Amino acid sequence: MDINPIVLSIPIFFVLIGIELVVERITNKDFYRLPDAIANLSCGITSQLSGLFLKILAVGVYQILFENFAFFTLERTWIYWLALVLLVDLAYYWAHRMSHEVNLFWGGHVVHHQSEDYNLSVALRQSSLQVVWTFAFSLPIAFIGFNTTDFVLISALNTLYQFWIHTEAIKKLPRWIEFIFNTPSHHRVHHGRNPKYIDKNHAGSLIIWDRMFGTFQEEEEHPTYGITKPINSWNPVFANFSHYVDMSRDLKMIPKWSDKIRYIFSKPGWLPSYLGGQRAVPEVDEKTYKKYDTPAPMVLNVYVLFQYVLCLGGTALFLFQQTTFSMPEKIFISTLITITVVNCGVLFEKKPWAYYVEWFRIISYPLLLIVLTYQSTAPYWLYLIAAAYMIISVLWFKTIFKNEKVLRTA
Repeated sequence: MDINPIVLSIPIFFVLIGIELVVERITNKDFYRLPDAIANLSCGITSQLSGLFLKILAVGVYQILFENFAFFTLERTWIYWLALVLLVDLAYYWAHRMSHEVNLFWGGHVVHHQSEDYNLSVALRQSSLQVVWTFAFSLPIAFIGFNTTDFVLISALNTLYQFWIHTEAIKKLPRWIEFIFNTPSHHRVHHGRNPKYIDKNHAGSLIIWDRMFGTFQEEEEHPTYGITKPINSWNPVFANFSHYVDMSRDLKMIPKWSDKIRYIFSKPGWLPSYLGGQRAVPEVDEKTYKKYDTPAPMVLNVYVLFQYVLCLGGTALFLFQQTTFSMPEKIFISTLITITVVNCGVLFEKKPWAYYVEWFRIISYPLLLIVLTYQSTAPYWLYLIAAAYMIISVLWFKTIFKNEKVLRTA
C-alpha cells in the first residue's frame, strides 16, 4: 500500500503531455497556455501533498471496516476482480455526481473544473479537499469484503484511466466504445459550462452509469470550459478555498439557520426564495466571452518555467521517497513546495507581494539546503548546487524585475 500507482505514472503523464504539445504544434491548435498549465500542475502537486495526510485517513477507515465488519470472505477469482472494477466505478460515479449536486461537496471538486482550457494537464488539476467528502461513498465495498489493497489498486487504476480523456486531440471514437466507456468526447461535455452540459457525464471509466441514471449528454456544440464564476487566478491554494469563501459570504446573507443548513447541502447556486431562489446557469456569449489571461514577457515565462521544472523534479523525488520522512519533515517539505508553486502562479498575476516572496524563496531555500548538508551526511556537491541555484536565480530575477513597477502593471 506504500506504492502509489499515480505517483509511479508521473513520467508517463509528462510523456503524453509532450506528445499532445507536439500534436498542438503540428495541427496549429491552441491547447495550452503556460500560466494555465502551471496552475493545473500546481493543483495536482498540492493535491498529492495533502493526500499524504488525508488519504491515509480515508484508507485507514476502509481498512478498519474491512478487518472488523466485512460480511463475506471473498476469493480472488476473475469474478472478484470484475465485481471490484464495477463497484469502484459505480461508487466513483455517485461520489462524483454528488460532488456536483451538493454545495459543500462541490467546494472539494470545483478545482478540477476551473481551467478554461482542456488538455492533459487538466487531468492533473485535482482538489486537495475532495477526498474528505467522497471517500465514504466507497466504504460499502469494504463491508462486502473486498481487500483494502485490492480496492486501493483498482481505485488508482480507475483514476489513471481518466487521464487520457482530458484532451481535444482525440475526437469521437467508434460507436460501441462511446456507448460503453467514458471517452474524450463524453468528458469534454462534463467540463463544459454551457447550460446543457452542466452536471452531465459523471462517469469514471464506464459511461453506462450516466446512461442508466439519466445524466448522459452527447457532445454537440463545442463546449466552453470552466466554471460559471471564473476564479481569475493562477494561485492553487486560492483555487482550493475560493468556493468556500463564496459560501461564507452567502451564509452571512441568509438569516435563518434552517436555510443555512439547507444551503450547505443544496445544489450549488441555491438560495432561499426570499433571496432570489436557485440561480440560473448563465448562457455563454461566445462574442464577448474571454478567458482569464495575464500576458507576460517571454523572459518571465522562461524564468517561471525554469523554477517550476526544478520544483517538479524535487516534488517527484519527495513523493517517491515520502515513506522515508517523518511526519514533521513531510509537513515542512510540503510547505516549501506549496510556497514555490503558489508564487510561480502569482508571478504571472504580477502581484506586488510575489516580488518579495520570490526574493525570500530564492535566497532562503539554497541557504537551507547548505545548512542541512552541513548538519547531515549529504554529499558536499550539494553545496555547489545550492550556490549555483542562488546565483543564477538572484541575477536572473534581478534582471527581470529591476523595477517593482513591472509587478504593479496588472
